[in-house]
Amino acid sequence: MSITIAPESDTGNIPSPNPEFATPASPEALERVAEALRGKRFDVHMAPDRQAAKRLILELVPEGAEVGQGTSKTLEELGVTEEIETSGRYDAVRPKWRAMDRKTQAREIRKLQTAPDFWLNSANALVEDGTFVFASNTGSQLGPIAAGAGRVILSIGAQKIVPDLDTAFRRIREYSYVFEDARLMAGYGVHTGISKILILQREVRPGRVSVVLIGEPVGE
Repeated sequence: MSITIAPESDTGNIPSPNPEFATPASPEALERVAEALRGKRFDVHMAPDRQAAKRLILELVPEGAEVGQGTSKTLEELGVTEEIETSGRYDAVRPKWRAMDRKTQAREIRKLQTAPDFWLNSANALVEDGTFVFASNTGSQLGPIAAGAGRVILSIGAQKIVPDLDTAFRRIREYSYVFEDARLMAGYGVHTGISKILILQREVRPGRVSVVLIGEPVGE
């Protein structure tokens, strides 16, 4: 298998997202994925729609808990990001480190980002055999998912299910990357890159990673 890293300095035509990867998996496919995940020690929850998904995610996070999260269109669309960071019901990590001085408090920022008690995220793709694939430019989201966070909650829209790893890498290149690159160019005038990839095949600590499978498309 291989993945082509998109050059950060590319100033050519920006491609359109491949619509193939916006198609949601069938309910039967989601059930198969759920069964595969359970066999790999993931705690699985099924949500038929966005409202149910938001409710499930927030039920999994105790009030007052320390919570970090990666940049996630899925969590934003569900309304989870707003709830975690503005409701006052949680000890939200991200507003803290964003208010800190990167030059003088880099060590403190790194520790806050890497090992919160709870970490919320999505994935770029979920293979039918229960393998997650995450791509990142800086890698800041990958450490907490792999090992740093005490508990991890992954929210997966039905359109992120793919048949194999090769298709997962295609989804990253042809869909997720395109959206993220356009967002960064519009907001900051810079390109992103696929610099680091995490493949999560199994959880060694039962119950550490909870997965919310959503029965409709959410996020990118």
